Amino acid sequence: MRPRNVLLVLAAASLGAAALAAPLAAPRAVNDIAVSQTPLPGKLSDFGFFADPLRQFPSSGVTAYRLNTPLYSDGAEKLRFLYLPEGTSAGSDGEGLLVLPVGAALIKTFAFGEGDDRRLIETRVLLHRADGWTALPYRWNDAQTEATLAIAGGRVNLTTPEGEAISYRVPNKNQCKECHGVGGEVIPIGPKARNLSTAWLQGMVTSGHLDRVPSGSDKLPVWEHRSDAEAASVARAYLDVNCAHCHRPGATASNSGLDLRWEQDDPQALGIGKRPVAAGRGSGGLLFDVVPGKSGESILAHRMKSLEPGVAMPELGKSTVDKDGVAAVEQWIREMPSR
Repeated sequence: MRPRNVLLVLAAASLGAAALAAPLAAPRAVNDIAVSQTPLPGKLSDFGFFADPLRQFPSSGVTAYRLNTPLYSDGAEKLRFLYLPEGTSAGSDGEGLLVLPVGAALIKTFAFGEGDDRRLIETRVLLHRADGWTALPYRWNDAQTEATLAIAGGRVNLTTPEGEAISYRVPNKNQCKECHGVGGEVIPIGPKARNLSTAWLQGMVTSGHLDRVPSGSDKLPVWEHRSDAEAASVARAYLDVNCAHCHRPGATASNSGLDLRWEQDDPQALGIGKRPVAAGRGSGGLLFDVVPGKSGESILAHRMKSLEPGVAMPELGKSTVDKDGVAAVEQWIREMPSR
């Protein structure tokens, strides 16, 4: 399966034909001081990431990207961007995570609705500063003219693409650490080579923004085309993106004994035939995290299907059940040979 051109997909899905035909606003220079130095900017516009914020047209030096398999967030549309300061480039580490220089930023806007009814809800930024990464949430106003720093987070009433009315949670600054925290430090978790198009990575190399295309790139299936991929690949990609940032060594759920990263191949670490560690009522009375051939007896699937506090997984970032994600994981379990 050949991945689609990431920039064209992002533009077509997010902006629509009418917006693409409209003239772009003049490029705007990113404010490097706002990115790399304190105090924390109070407005998203202080960074200058967007030439046209409402339409999410990026400024010069800001590059759009997408993930093959995205994190589920109540069906939100997500618009992702990478900023690299002029004269710098990125590398990659042993896991294929892009290694970004000080002064870089990752920007992700969450939106609901389509066309004229689309609303920008929040934009999260990860800023690479001299003392490490800083995660900040910015909440858009009703007029859609500005997003302001929401240190304490907040709630927004909205309707999901599935027609469910929810109270959407904008995370507070500390909650960002629960997903982005590894070894006590805040780090990026999304832009790994395995979940990025090789074509996009090659484009970054050609433009001088990346030293090389990392090995193992473009391995996770494109979610919209998951029916073309093996059930195990789809489910493992989903778990890697939606669960492994907590269920991995050094992260917030490392005491569970689960390691759901894509590269993990130990059945026990993936929960297969494994008894839960201190799951309490979250286990639903079930005995094993994953029972091959029996999704209905697997704690992993049970918790994914729940919205009950203390049972639901993931604990943060959603107010609804991801039916497609559940279906993918259940199919993977059903297709496992029984022991």
